[in-house]
Amino acid sequence: MKRKSARPSFSRRPSFNKREKTDKGGRIRQRNQRLALLVLLLLLVVTGVVILMVRKGQKQEESAETFQETNDHTNYGPEEWMSQGAPYIDVQLLTPNEYSRPQLPLNGADYIAIHYTANPGATAQNNRDYFENLSISHEAKVSSHFVVGLEGEVIQCIPTSEMSYATNSRNVDSISIECCHKDDTGVFEQETYDSVVKLAAWLCARFGLTSEQVIRHYDVTGKECPKYYVDHPDAWEQMKADINAQITIDQGLMGIS
Repeated sequence: MKRKSARPSFSRRPSFNKREKTDKGGRIRQRNQRLALLVLLLLLVVTGVVILMVRKGQKQEESAETFQETNDHTNYGPEEWMSQGAPYIDVQLLTPNEYSRPQLPLNGADYIAIHYTANPGATAQNNRDYFENLSISHEAKVSSHFVVGLEGEVIQCIPTSEMSYATNSRNVDSISIECCHKDDTGVFEQETYDSVVKLAAWLCARFGLTSEQVIRHYDVTGKECPKYYVDHPDAWEQMKADINAQITIDQGLMGIS
């Protein structure tokens, strides 16, 4: 009698199911890794946004503070400045914005630039408020570090460590002074003139400049500004001589030899 051959027996099932389980486990791990990476990236983005918002808030708070810093970063105020020869300075810094106070750093104060407003009868406050409103109107990019009024009042609009939009190619290294005037001739009232001389001289003494570094807008671009002192070069030379005399006085007050 012919015996049937024994059928092969298996001690365990074939490995197909095991391979499928291994592949499935690998896919799950990869998916979990991708999810973890995505969550990490999302956390990094959120953290970055929070940091930027905090820094922006801190910067705005710092910018809103009254600027009272000299070359050596020592804090002063209007009374201390007056003791050094400056006129009284009413600090009304503009709200940071790209149209009048971009908060770009000044690349050193190499010049003091004198301007006139070309707006007869307007006061220093009128001009300062016009600069402030540019953050809303967006009609131009213009500003000045200081505005000297019809009665000699002085308003500071921008810190002397920042750039203003006043002197074209010299914006980057000039401190600008806008001057009010009563009529179309552009001549300064005596009170305005006196404050301009004192302010320009004090800035020169403070930043180590000479009267030769006091310039007109005209000297940069050929623009008829400040008009009267372009039309009358002798009046401009007299102003520079008066500034030079005041610089010597201010240097003495500051203890600069």
